[in-house]
Amino acid sequence: MPAINLPPLPAMPAKYPQIIWAAALTPLVILSSSIPPVIAAVNQTQISATANANAIQLMQQGINFYQAEQFAAAVKVLQQAVQAFRTEGNTLHQAQALNYLSLVYQELGQWTPATQAIAESLQLLQPQHKSREYLPILAQSLNTQGHLQLAQGQAEKALETWQQAATTYNKIGDRTGSIGSQINQVQALKALGLYRRALTSLNSVKQILQQEPDLLIKTTGLRSLGNVLQVIGDLPQSETVLRESLVAAQKMRSPQNESAALLSLGNTSRAQQNLQNALSYYQQATSVTNSPHQKIQAQLNQLSLLLETQQLSDAQALLPEIQSLLTQIPLSRTAVNSRINLVQSLICLKQQEGQISVQSSPIVQQCATGEVREKTQELSSVPSWSEIGQLLATAVQQARTLQDQRAEAQALGYLGGLYQQTQQWSDAQKLTEQALLLAQTINASDIAYRWQWQLGRLLNATGKTQKAIASYTDAVSSLKALRNDLVGINPELQFSFRDSVEPVYRELVSLLLQSPSTASQKNLAQARDAIEALQVAEIENFFRTACLDTQPVQIDQVDQAAAVIYPIILGDRLEVIVSLPKQPLRHYATPLSANRVESIVEGLRQTVFTQTSRRYLPFAAEVYNWLIRPVAADLEKTGVKTIVFVLDGAMRNIPMAALYDGKQYLVEKYSIALTPGLQLLDPQPLARERLKALTAGLTEARESFAALPNVKLELEQIQSEVPSRVLLNQEFTTNTLQNEVQSSPVPVVHLATHGQFSSKAEETFILSWDSAIDVNQLNTILRSRGNNRQNAIELLVLSACETVAGDKRAALGLAGMAVRAGARSTLATLWSVSDFATASLMGQFYQEYANTSVTKAEALRRAQQTLLKDPKYEHPYFWAAYVLVGNWL
Repeated sequence: MPAINLPPLPAMPAKYPQIIWAAALTPLVILSSSIPPVIAAVNQTQISATANANAIQLMQQGINFYQAEQFAAAVKVLQQAVQAFRTEGNTLHQAQALNYLSLVYQELGQWTPATQAIAESLQLLQPQHKSREYLPILAQSLNTQGHLQLAQGQAEKALETWQQAATTYNKIGDRTGSIGSQINQVQALKALGLYRRALTSLNSVKQILQQEPDLLIKTTGLRSLGNVLQVIGDLPQSETVLRESLVAAQKMRSPQNESAALLSLGNTSRAQQNLQNALSYYQQATSVTNSPHQKIQAQLNQLSLLLETQQLSDAQALLPEIQSLLTQIPLSRTAVNSRINLVQSLICLKQQEGQISVQSSPIVQQCATGEVREKTQELSSVPSWSEIGQLLATAVQQARTLQDQRAEAQALGYLGGLYQQTQQWSDAQKLTEQALLLAQTINASDIAYRWQWQLGRLLNATGKTQKAIASYTDAVSSLKALRNDLVGINPELQFSFRDSVEPVYRELVSLLLQSPSTASQKNLAQARDAIEALQVAEIENFFRTACLDTQPVQIDQVDQAAAVIYPIILGDRLEVIVSLPKQPLRHYATPLSANRVESIVEGLRQTVFTQTSRRYLPFAAEVYNWLIRPVAADLEKTGVKTIVFVLDGAMRNIPMAALYDGKQYLVEKYSIALTPGLQLLDPQPLARERLKALTAGLTEARESFAALPNVKLELEQIQSEVPSRVLLNQEFTTNTLQNEVQSSPVPVVHLATHGQFSSKAEETFILSWDSAIDVNQLNTILRSRGNNRQNAIELLVLSACETVAGDKRAALGLAGMAVRAGARSTLATLWSVSDFATASLMGQFYQEYANTSVTKAEALRRAQQTLLKDPKYEHPYFWAAYVLVGNWL
């Protein structure tokens, strides 16, 4: 593409002031209202007669700057207010101004001064904490400290602080503050994995708000609760609560609150993939308010959604109104971010116009990549590259006027990305390096990783492979540092994990393995580590919480008779890394597009269901050729007994046991196990004593699920091999299961019931007699006996569960269930198998596993072979569905 006439490069300031960290991403989907408290005007009734009028004026001016998103100006005047109150010895208002100052520092991501400010505020307040005059300020400061603690990953401290805040608000009869603190506690409970307590708290707050007579408290409280529910992933509840907020706003005839509720409903519907509903909510949010600020939030979300669904003519029709609104937005961070947001959508529009290629990148997200709906439509009046560039140049200038270094780093990076799209490599690199330097200066890892990724792309495009690898490596390091933010603080990443995080890892792996000459042992080890890190990030994204403690583990530490195989699906090829005990890593590749790999994998999954056909064999043989055949001789030569697969993408949904070499299935030669990564293993085997089990199951139909008559036989056969406590049908309730897990420290928990694994945590569950137990609730139940290693669940068996059909990432739910269950190993099924065949296999498995010299993987292999040799069950449908995830010893 020839060079485009873009605006001149902004000059780099001589020196940026040093500040400390930063938090949230500039979202493509604009969130309607923040969960942190919005500070209000100074309450004149709380101001003593001796207070310095000038200091009060400064504090109010600082609040006004904060609300106008002019944060640097807010810091300056609030610091002056603090000093003025300190000089006159006014402790109360000094503490109040410090509280406000901490809030502003948090907006700037300056955690160290934010911490210092709130600590000083609380120190001033503590000696006077019983004084009624001080209690309102104390409650506000506690609330502020809780937000700061959660943002820094200190969820337990945040929970304790918000509990103190709620108690203090209750003492002064402040219902709004008390409700807000209780809503905040839900976030902390979720971050701590205390899902049942979080649910109880949510229901309590919801009931309080539903009975609240003050419509303003009701609508704002319900909206905050709905937004929290969206962030933590309870989308159906979020929608219900936000609808109630909307009704309250309509009753009080408040267009501002009505628009905010509609915008939140649009975001929740979008997260649920109810795109038409989301579009309608955004349109309504625009129509009910006269506020330019609210209108532009709703219209920018509407524009990006129209482009995502390829409703191009409607998108173009919306552009003039958005461009007009931009001129009405006062100088603020919203003004800067709105221009960046608009640029994202315009670049997507350019993509539809065919002016840029479809690719993931830091500045191209949420662009539609499927079949174009308006094939015959010709785009007209699409802004030129120069006009798009001018929007970003204006954003850079506005950020500098505001002295908002975070916003400036965003705008500079996007401008660099624009030059990248027009292939003006040198200018793109200069701008990206400026943006990266600024992001690093303020320790804003969430921005820095994007520009490290962008710089890696630029360096690779200009043939600087080693420098590109270094830049990608820096991006991955930044992502690791952001584990809490990726899933806890930045809800936008839930919309775009596959676009904004996953490609960084895959592109790094592709570079590391792109040719034999560069695939050194160092590169292979780094590629393996990167793909394992991606597995961890995927599971944490699945749970929306940074919940996994990981440490590198070598296969020799776990099992000297096992091999680990890492298939990695890249855009143009399938790479395989193999780790054999006491041998160097090796890799081999098959030149296939990702779409072709997924097509063959799906072909195997579909055909293996047909019990009377052998159409699965060509697919099973092809996957065997990709993964096993290049290393088959070495597997035999080195005496490998077990093959452990760290599977990628759609490959998680297919049975490795059924891979076929033309004569034998893989399970006939090797024990097989799956793991999301060696670093998630507890590598030390537990001492195996006489097995005892807690078993539970359903034989009768429940809800929409069919009866499983042979579950009783399955549990009886297990009981004949292993002493068992049995919960059947009505005895198998959620509470009974939890009580038995807590009181009976047996090493095996066997659940024979319907269930499903999905790529969404809220749709991954097992069925008890009285309810569906989702993956987070099951985690709470199984971990209720504590984390004592001697009390650990050695094996969790999920019999009769299945992966959701048509969900390419459904087995992510299986991996997530296995990792979070607290069990060292999980035995589950990829599809729901004949319950009679399951009863036979499980009986054989426990008979073998009772032998203390047999590993779990080998016990499963022998049980599968028993079915394979039975003419009634020789088809893989009956025996290949069973997979062992986790420690195979």
